[in-house]
Amino acid sequence: MRRRCSSAQSLIVVALLAVFAVFIVATFTELQPHLLSPSEYPSARKIISSVALTFFAYLGFAVISFAAGDIPNPARSLPQAMYIALSVTTVLYVLISVGVFGSLTVEQVIEYGPTAVAEAARPALGQAGFTIMSIAALLATSSSVNATLYASNGFTGALAKVGQFPPVFGSGSKLGQHGGLVITVVLTLVLVNFFNLSTIASVGSAVSLCVFVLVACAGYRLRREIRAQPWPLVLAILAAGFVLVFFAVDTLRNEPSTFIAMAALIVLAFLLDLLWKWIRDRRTPTPHQGAPVGG
Repeated sequence: MRRRCSSAQSLIVVALLAVFAVFIVATFTELQPHLLSPSEYPSARKIISSVALTFFAYLGFAVISFAAGDIPNPARSLPQAMYIALSVTTVLYVLISVGVFGSLTVEQVIEYGPTAVAEAARPALGQAGFTIMSIAALLATSSSVNATLYASNGFTGALAKVGQFPPVFGSGSKLGQHGGLVITVVLTLVLVNFFNLSTIASVGSAVSLCVFVLVACAGYRLRREIRAQPWPLVLAILAAGFVLVFFAVDTLRNEPSTFIAMAALIVLAFLLDLLWKWIRDRRTPTPHQGAPVGG
């Protein structure tokens, strides 16, 4: 199953890179430099708030670590893969952003929302460009889903094995060998059908930032064991923490319903974790239970 997911992911990524290359070349030939003038920039508050969505976009790189068991010499190959992928993606994001904001005004980007990238392709490629970029969006979405499912299958099973998740997520689940994967798919379908994309992106951004802060804190505590320099970890904690607080305050001010959804899901996750730990501890016998009386 992992091999099939990996092959599908590779095909999707190659197709996306080809489409993005065409988009970048086409939009740069029709670029309107005045649209990139600092006078056209949104407020600093909006720019900082949008950084949270960038963190969410980069969360997929956490999936790379789950491929360690499927690649030869992961100690060498994994860091190389992460550095290369991060570099390529950063360059692509910047070039695509220049192409979009050099083709559309900020107001148009906000108005078009999820289809802004496809609309930016119209001036250079016409309706065909819009259609191609729409298909690319579908491919990117399927790629993200495929990567998430690839990770969840092993991640949820590993957490169930050490007791952090209920056994239903493990390989011995009543739902079958891939119980965690089944549950992840069901929960994903519930989210996408009951929440709009904006809310999902905001919740995902908040959760992503929380994850980055917690992982960086854990890395700092274990810096000697993992032989890590402390300053990048401290910088990561401060940067992600600052953006998280700013994003939460901005969302509360401008989209209170989204903030409530974010807070509710985080609180629900916390309560479910406490409930499972309480059930797990009640099931686990204490050291003196079952011990023979007397000597």
